[in-house]
Amino acid sequence: MKTIYEIQQYLKQYGTIIYVGDRVADLELMEAELKELYQSQLIEPRDYSTALLILRQEIQFQREKDQRNR
Repeated sequence: MKTIYEIQQYLKQYGTIIYVGDRVADLELMEAELKELYQSQLIEPRDYSTALLILRQEIQFQREKDQRNR
Protein backbone atom coordinates (compact mmCIF):
# COMPACT_ATOMS: atom_id res chain seq x y z
CA MET A 1 0.00 0.00 0.00
CA LYS A 2 1.25 3.40 -0.95
CA THR A 3 -1.81 5.64 -1.25
CA ILE A 4 -5.05 6.48 0.53
CA TYR A 5 -6.91 5.01 -2.45
CA GLU A 6 -5.13 1.67 -1.96
CA ILE A 7 -6.11 1.71 1.73
CA GLN A 8 -9.73 2.37 0.74
CA GLN A 9 -9.61 -0.57 -1.66
CA TYR A 10 -8.03 -2.74 1.03
CA LEU A 11 -10.79 -1.86 3.51
CA LYS A 12 -13.40 -2.53 0.84
CA GLN A 13 -12.22 -6.17 0.80
CA TYR A 14 -13.54 -6.36 4.38
CA GLY A 15 -16.84 -4.69 3.50
CA THR A 16 -15.87 -1.26 4.80
CA ILE A 17 -16.61 1.86 2.80
CA ILE A 18 -16.02 5.16 4.55
CA TYR A 19 -17.21 8.52 3.29
CA VAL A 20 -18.65 11.24 5.50
CA GLY A 21 -17.58 14.22 3.42
CA ASP A 22 -14.89 15.51 5.79
CA ARG A 23 -11.45 14.38 4.65
CA VAL A 24 -9.87 14.28 8.12
CA ALA A 25 -12.88 12.48 9.61
CA ASP A 26 -12.74 9.94 6.78
CA LEU A 27 -9.07 9.30 7.45
CA GLU A 28 -9.63 8.96 11.20
CA LEU A 29 -12.46 6.48 10.62
CA MET A 30 -10.23 4.46 8.31
CA GLU A 31 -7.59 4.42 11.03
CA ALA A 32 -10.13 3.18 13.59
CA GLU A 33 -11.37 0.49 11.21
CA LEU A 34 -7.83 -0.71 10.53
CA LYS A 35 -7.21 -0.89 14.28
CA GLU A 36 -10.32 -3.06 14.72
CA LEU A 37 -9.25 -5.39 11.91
CA TYR A 38 -5.73 -5.64 13.35
CA GLN A 39 -6.97 -6.34 16.88
CA SER A 40 -9.24 -9.03 15.45
CA GLN A 41 -6.14 -10.50 13.76
CA LEU A 42 -7.71 -10.21 10.32
CA ILE A 43 -4.86 -8.20 8.80
CA GLU A 44 -1.10 -8.61 8.90
CA PRO A 45 0.99 -6.40 11.22
CA ARG A 46 2.98 -5.09 8.25
CA ASP A 47 -0.18 -4.03 6.37
CA TYR A 48 -1.51 -2.40 9.53
CA SER A 49 1.64 -0.40 10.25
CA THR A 50 2.09 0.68 6.63
CA ALA A 51 -1.52 1.83 6.31
CA LEU A 52 -1.38 3.58 9.69
CA LEU A 53 1.72 5.51 8.67
CA ILE A 54 0.14 6.64 5.40
CA LEU A 55 -3.09 7.68 7.13
CA ARG A 56 -1.34 9.62 9.89
CA GLN A 57 0.85 11.46 7.38
CA GLU A 58 -2.22 12.43 5.36
CA ILE A 59 -4.13 13.53 8.49
CA GLN A 60 -1.21 15.76 9.47
CA PHE A 61 -0.98 17.15 5.94
CA GLN A 62 -4.72 17.93 5.84
CA ARG A 63 -4.67 19.62 9.25
CA GLU A 64 -1.72 21.81 8.24
CA LYS A 65 -3.47 22.64 4.97
CA ASP A 66 -6.65 23.60 6.82
CA GLN A 67 -4.72 25.89 9.17
CA ARG A 68 -2.99 27.64 6.28
CA ASN A 69 -6.35 28.27 4.61
CA ARG A 70 -7.82 30.02 7.65
